[in-house]
Amino acid sequence: MISRPIPLVVLRHGPTDWNAERRIQGRSDRPLSEAGRAAVRSWSLPVECAGYDWMTSPLLRARETAALMGHGDAAVEAAIIETDWGQWEGRTLSELRGCLGPEMLEMEARGLDFRPPGGESPRDVQVRLAPWLTRVAADGQPCVAVCHKGVIRALAALASGWDMTGPPPEKLRDAAAHRFLVGTGGTPAVGQLNLSLVS
Repeated sequence: MISRPIPLVVLRHGPTDWNAERRIQGRSDRPLSEAGRAAVRSWSLPVECAGYDWMTSPLLRARETAALMGHGDAAVEAAIIETDWGQWEGRTLSELRGCLGPEMLEMEARGLDFRPPGGESPRDVQVRLAPWLTRVAADGQPCVAVCHKGVIRALAALASGWDMTGPPPEKLRDAAAHRFLVGTGGTPAVGQLNLSLVS
């Protein structure tokens, strides 16, 4: 018997003060800003997601987002924590590009293997997502995961074959949900990206 792919809907947490300042957050545990909380209160998932299991990254901004969307009891899943940006957390990409110049351009050109000092690469994130995706497939229950931009980009790259060295096949918007289908063994495929959360 061929098993049916499991729907997995992922969304990024609401905005924080560091998002507004364009600072790299990574593992820094920032709460949602007041504007972020107001934005999340207006979000709702498509009706077909009713009855899905919910899970969230352990970081506060993701847990707050799940709670404000009515899922304060969402299971905490360590595998979907944000990319570790190491020594660059709290800085902005424009600042780093200004300081590092050509070296930064060379690093960014590595795509999936771009790794900040003391941090993770997108490929590292994909490796830690793999056992979780296998569990999602094995559990057989459609689910929603509140997580982070780095995690969603790594998942989209894994599903589409994008190596992150050029523009993505489709730009991932904030304040949107992204639907993937997880097949046998945890192999993800793109379902539908950029589903609006604002009714």
